[in-house]
Amino acid sequence: MKNKIIAGNWKMNNNRAQAIELINQLIPLVKDTNNTVIICVPFTDLCKAVKLTKGTNIHVGAQNCHWKESGAYTGEIAPSMLTEIGVEYVIIGHSERRSYFGETDQTVLLRTKAALAAGLKPIVCIGETLEERNSGNMESVLTRQVVEGFKDISAEELDNIIVAYEPVWAIGTGVTATDEQANDAIGFVRSVFAQKYGQEVANKLYIQYGGSMNDKNAQGLLSMPQIDGGLIGGASLVADKFSKVVNAHK
Repeated sequence: MKNKIIAGNWKMNNNRAQAIELINQLIPLVKDTNNTVIICVPFTDLCKAVKLTKGTNIHVGAQNCHWKESGAYTGEIAPSMLTEIGVEYVIIGHSERRSYFGETDQTVLLRTKAALAAGLKPIVCIGETLEERNSGNMESVLTRQVVEGFKDISAEELDNIIVAYEPVWAIGTGVTATDEQANDAIGFVRSVFAQKYGQEVANKLYIQYGGSMNDKNAQGLLSMPQIDGGLIGGASLVADKFSKVVNAHK
């Protein structure tokens, strides 16, 4: 049985002092877990997070990166700038990036390839909106996001990628897919990867659930056979809550 990968997405929260306090609270709470723990923090907190977590079982990720290594891209961060300071993971294609900043399946692919080339492990997000689900288009949307967003990704590269299924209607809304809904959707996503890469590769792939997973519902969600972890938003901002998610599955 796989261990679980639990990643906290702090989004645009926590200044340096708050980051230091949260990380110091979190370290002893998750030190005995068999699961992989990642905190994806704002760019301004990355250096401090890497320093504080050195020698612990907590890994550090960023929340985005560009697909170029340098150039006239004001406000962007190159993948090598992240690896240079010790960052290991990076979130790519979060629904908020897609909704607010024009991220597409094509730019997700470009960012993912660049992240892999730099030695980062991307957490690539996919998911449908409520309108797409209610109109019966969930499967076609998820299929498109896998086919287009992973078009040039090899099976070997997929070994270093985590996929996060995040139904857009359940992000930051307090509404969570039921355990069975999440499991079924992730099972479908895995079947699309199986068609592309084969069942063995698809079975090895880590697919997280992201969408208001918290300390109250994590145990049920993480007990589902298709769910390999969680991409945690609000609950990752409170050490006690996040640690309970991390420790929900032994």
